Formats: sequence, C-alpha cells, structure tokens
Amino acid sequence: MGTVVRLVSGAELLERAEGVRSVYAGAFAEPPWCEDPAEADGYVRRLPAELARPGFAAALALSGSDDRVVHGFATGWTTPDPFPEGRSYGPVAAVLGEDRTRRWLCGAVEIDELAVAAGARGQGLGAALLAAVASTAADGRCWLLTSVRADAFGFYLRRGWRQAVHPAPEGDGPALLLGPCHPAALMSEPAALMSEPAALTSEPAARNHPRSAPTSRNHPESTSG
Repeated sequence: MGTVVRLVSGAELLERAEGVRSVYAGAFAEPPWCEDPAEADGYVRRLPAELARPGFAAALALSGSDDRVVHGFATGWTTPDPFPEGRSYGPVAAVLGEDRTRRWLCGAVEIDELAVAAGARGQGLGAALLAAVASTAADGRCWLLTSVRADAFGFYLRRGWRQAVHPAPEGDGPALLLGPCHPAALMSEPAALMSEPAALTSEPAARNHPRSAPTSRNHPESTSG
C-alpha cells in the first residue's frame, strides 16, 4: 500500500513521536540547517507544549500498511495578536510595519515545521503535508519563514507561495513567504516589498523559529515534492 497524508489529532501526533523525531533528525541534519541529532530530541520534548498553542494543526505522512510508520510531518498554529516579539518575529514586524503585520500575519496560520524522510521524497508528500496544514486557514491566510539557501525555498515558490520580504537587509535573516491563497498574495501586495534577488542569494544559512521546510530544509521550518 502507498503512503497516506492526513491531519492528525495531538494525541495521534504524540503516539508517533519517535517517528517524527527520526524524520526531523534526518531532514535537518542536511545543509543549510546542519542540526545536531540532539535537536530532534528537543523538538519532540517541546511537542506537548506546542499542542497547547491556539489553532495548532499537524499532518502526518503515514505508511498505508502500518500507520505507526512516519514518512513525513508538518505542523502549524495560529499567529497571536498582538504579534510576538521573540525568535524571528521581531525582524519580520520591523520590515512589514504594524499595519501589514496585523493584516497579513496576526490570526493567520504559520507553518512551523515541514519535513519528509529522505527515502520517501519525490512522491509529492511535502506538497500534500503543506496543503493539509494550510487548509486549516479558513480565510486562506498562511505564512512561513525559511532560508533562501534551502532547497525548500524553490519548493514553496513552485507551489504558488509568494516571497513578501527579506527581513534582514544585510542578508542575515530568513525570507517571509505568503501562501498562494493569502489575500495579500492574491492582490499582489508583496511585489512592492520584494528584495532584489541578488541581495537574497548572499544570505548565510539560518535556521529560524518559526521555521519550515520539507526535507531539503524547510519551516516548513527539505523537500521532496
């Protein structure tokens, strides 16, 4: 049987925590993230707290013959209002400004993590996982941050995500992407905020929170199609 991608409850996610840990460790050990395997243990330990976030959503790619086997996962949650200040949120808000930050991001679904096991790539699992979590955004507003150096960056663009800004003009931060159904993306608002491509290519590898990416890390946070 093939692989099944579906939204799961918090309890189902925790039941498969070891599988999530394994996928995470393999995906984010790769450039540009180059994470130590211990980071995967920390991620799994954080999961119970993440489940308590408003709007938390998770999707798993599970073996059709044994749904305890995890081939990929994605998570996200609702961005609070007022907009947070820690992690990578501050630079984003500084570039967007208060009005756009509230309209574009507050109350939207932010994709935190997206990863697919190396042996399961090329089957469309990354796209299906991303779509599953993004589908929880009732108004189409979803967003994520990722490094332009990650293979996942192109993965998102090919699926209609729009680059809105590069938070750090010095090339020292992640890029902000808006989902294909985000009202601001549909209205072409992001075009006015795009950085020059040449400036983006010099960005050093930077893993961020929120982060994303299917397994070519991505959030989500690298990919496999």
